Amino acid sequence: MKFDETKAIYEQMADRLCDEIIAGNYKEDDRIPSVREYAVTLQVNTNTAVKAYELLSREEVIYNKRGLGYFVSIGARQQIMKGRKREFMSKMLPNLFREMQLLGITEAEVKEQWQLFSQKHSVE
Repeated sequence: MKFDETKAIYEQMADRLCDEIIAGNYKEDDRIPSVREYAVTLQVNTNTAVKAYELLSREEVIYNKRGLGYFVSIGARQQIMKGRKREFMSKMLPNLFREMQLLGITEAEVKEQWQLFSQKHSVE
């Protein structure tokens, strides 16, 4: 995994695991890779992976079954999506609107592009 320098590695690892939960790779009550397995997969220090798992555990996205490992919490996918939507609406969308305004991009142009995108990338 290539890491971005603008965000802590453990946060990016947590985001990646959340992406996998949203994508359905891990469903509610599914076991996720162990801290060591995930660290090896992403080629990072085990302590960094521990921090990522602790973050997700605090946010109640995952939970630990002593001796068995970490599992996806009930409602984790919805919780992640709700938080990401809130962040998108409050942080990313205002920047997008400003850029559209500066460039003179109309709502109709965006709608047309959205329709083209949706046709090419339909979710089944």
